[in-house]
Amino acid sequence: MIETAHTLVAVCGLPGVGKSTVSSYMTERLDAVRLRTDAIRKELVDEPTYSDAERNRVYDELVDQANQHLTDGASVVLDATFTKVAHREQVKSVADDNDVSFQLIRVVCDEETVARRIESREDISDADLSVYRELKAEFDPITIGFDQVDNSETISQTHDQVDSLLSWSSPRP
Repeated sequence: MIETAHTLVAVCGLPGVGKSTVSSYMTERLDAVRLRTDAIRKELVDEPTYSDAERNRVYDELVDQANQHLTDGASVVLDATFTKVAHREQVKSVADDNDVSFQLIRVVCDEETVARRIESREDISDADLSVYRELKAEFDPITIGFDQVDNSETISQTHDQVDSLLSWSSPRP
């Protein structure tokens, strides 16, 4: 397990790759609070437009909630696409400001599996395959240290990858 008293983990990736699967399992393993932009958006906006202004409002609220939980001494796992560098840097700053470890985990999955999952899922997310492709085209390169989980295979294999990330004792550079 991570040796810090508490930590902030940001789970990022495109729609349908399995961010929620990874973040849910990680939340359980860390005994953390899980915050999802999909849920926050539903709380803040009656009819989402997914505009830049709306997206920034959702991420600002995500950061505010994460900050509050960290201040209260809880570990936090964030579940969001984090397509923009600015949003990743924003959550890393929250970890720095609270003097807690920060991990960025990118979840990936082959596109055929993503298409199958998006088509069959019953989830809070509104994203369909066209949104997946749009966000894939605009996903900013990751410029800070991160780990990657490939969620293309079985849930057991995904859990094994998460468990191996939790076995290291200090934050990645």
